[in-house]
Amino acid sequence: MVDMHGRWCLITGAARGIGYLTAKFMAEKGANLILHSRKKEHTEKVLSEVLALGVEAYAVEAELSDLDAVEKMLQEIDKKGTQVDIVLNNAGMQIAYRTEYLKTPVEDYTESFKINTIAPAMICYHFLPGMMERGFGRIVNTTSGIRLDPQQAGYSASKAALDKITIDLGSKVQGSDVMINLTDPGWCRTDLGGPHAPNAPESAIPGIVVAAFVDDKKSGRFLNAPYFTGMTLEDAVAKAEAQFESPY
Repeated sequence: MVDMHGRWCLITGAARGIGYLTAKFMAEKGANLILHSRKKEHTEKVLSEVLALGVEAYAVEAELSDLDAVEKMLQEIDKKGTQVDIVLNNAGMQIAYRTEYLKTPVEDYTESFKINTIAPAMICYHFLPGMMERGFGRIVNTTSGIRLDPQQAGYSASKAALDKITIDLGSKVQGSDVMINLTDPGWCRTDLGGPHAPNAPESAIPGIVVAAFVDDKKSGRFLNAPYFTGMTLEDAVAKAEAQFESPY
């Protein structure tokens, strides 16, 4: 299992919900954190809490639908000289639920793809070369289990595209200590999931981050967080490594 002490981890959407819980969990495991949100002031609470746990951390901001802002954020991280070892592409946006799905507007797709596909892909492409050069890295892209639901077509299609990117990139690092995998928190009571979702956000821990801790050189897997609900991190890592194979 990967020892996180001293490693730098970028978490997108770290100010609330699953991202907030993930940031606290990673700090408790010793990871230094780069905390992303739309505005830096949104991460003030989580930043103070993770710093109190004794790790290093700082905040960055970018509206993920503004791809120039995403690039600016990446350049800011570079200028600080931070060696990013772990990327948790947690942030995502459910644009709308269209009861009249045959009238889904084009904007549902364009906005969904910018936020849920292109921005995380930019982040992957930015940090993956350094990981490959150093011989270590973990990227975990958050996807969705939504299927057969055209009412959410923009969102589900953008996540399916992210799945494709992740699996294809994973084929190029398979067998190395640079690993890129997928996760899904399940339907949780967050701002995205809504108040009527069946699962508490806490149910996504540790499964949402297990792909950052596995150490078996396998990429392209779907390590769905509900598979690991209620488990210790150690048991979750053991289950992931024993039961989940790469698709290659």
